[in-house]
Amino acid sequence: MYEHLQSIKQRFGIIGNDPKLNRALDKAIRVAPTDITVLITGESGVGKENIPKIIHQYSHRKHGPYFAVNCGAIPEGTIDSELFGHEKGAFTGASTTRKGYFEVADGGTLFLDEVGELPLTTQVRLLRILENGEFLKVGSSKVQKTDVRIVTATNKNLIKLINDGKFREDLFYRLNTVEIDLPPLRERQGDVHLLFRKFASDFAQKYGKPTIRLTPEAISILESYDWPGNIRQLRNVVEEISVMEENRIIDAETLKKYLPNYKHALPTVIPSESAQFDFNKDREVLYKLIFDLKKEIDHLKDQIHLIQNGPLRLNETNIQPKAKQIDHGVELIYHNDTKLHSHNNGFQDGHTVIDVSHHEEESLSLQDKEIDLIKRALDKHHGKRKKAAEELGISERTLYRKIKQYNL
Repeated sequence: MYEHLQSIKQRFGIIGNDPKLNRALDKAIRVAPTDITVLITGESGVGKENIPKIIHQYSHRKHGPYFAVNCGAIPEGTIDSELFGHEKGAFTGASTTRKGYFEVADGGTLFLDEVGELPLTTQVRLLRILENGEFLKVGSSKVQKTDVRIVTATNKNLIKLINDGKFREDLFYRLNTVEIDLPPLRERQGDVHLLFRKFASDFAQKYGKPTIRLTPEAISILESYDWPGNIRQLRNVVEEISVMEENRIIDAETLKKYLPNYKHALPTVIPSESAQFDFNKDREVLYKLIFDLKKEIDHLKDQIHLIQNGPLRLNETNIQPKAKQIDHGVELIYHNDTKLHSHNNGFQDGHTVIDVSHHEEESLSLQDKEIDLIKRALDKHHGKRKKAAEELGISERTLYRKIKQYNL
């Protein structure tokens, strides 16, 4: 299998040996002989466009047409005409009948990139093709048939778009028969320098200059950078350095000039779309916070005990006092306004107020805390789950799961 993956990488110009990358390629090869729909996910710039090419070339449709369409680059007013075609006179400017991508790709593969950008009306048309292979040209009432393998890709969170009413849930499940997720470059640290050397060699040949190389310190900087633009950004950086720098040995300080917002020795920054608080992952932190709180409560109890059972003993057990330190003495203030003054009994000078009223010990269960936080967030936002999830710092999907888990 390893040799097979290497030959595929070489054929399609894919660089890297990361296990997540290999897993994505393996899934692509396995689904290729079938006609099931595939959804490719991943951040912008990770190389999603390679996967549908692999699927097409290793399928029985490899001798048929292959078209890639960027749905986000086509204006909303013309997207239906581009995909499904139009009849002459269907709209202003339609001087001739035109075939759409679904018609010309018959018998082959159609790759719809940025499928999350499709308008809802176009999504309805796409759903019909996925269900029975039928479509209508714009301005026509004649039903046409097509036999097209559909592969889609997105860098957006389609679940969030569904919750926002911008993407059809039934279409999502039609497209997402098999999902292939490509990892961001920051999760492929071992591949970053390999890609750098490949791009450096390509641009040296293109511009007729010696190949640029990195010092060990610069390599460390390269691999620790978070690469928000992923492989596309890395390629652009290598091209810029190849053109601009006369010295072909690039040190750390020189490299930093080409890395926007570089922060030395900071952990990798995860984009906001995936930077979600997760109770399971942060269980240790929650436990520490709860235990710290318990220690503070125990310390307060000790202070209460000192006041109630020390030299200043209270005789009226039915009165709950509050103690307030004032300069060199302690003023005890009862809830019924009875006051008693005493000299300093071991307290330091100052004005610290000690509340010795009855304290009801609260639950320290992590689950109870989690349920309470979710209830309070939902109450605060009047049951609006999207805003409650934002308040809690988790995704809506995680919030739905928690609500179902705790039967809220």
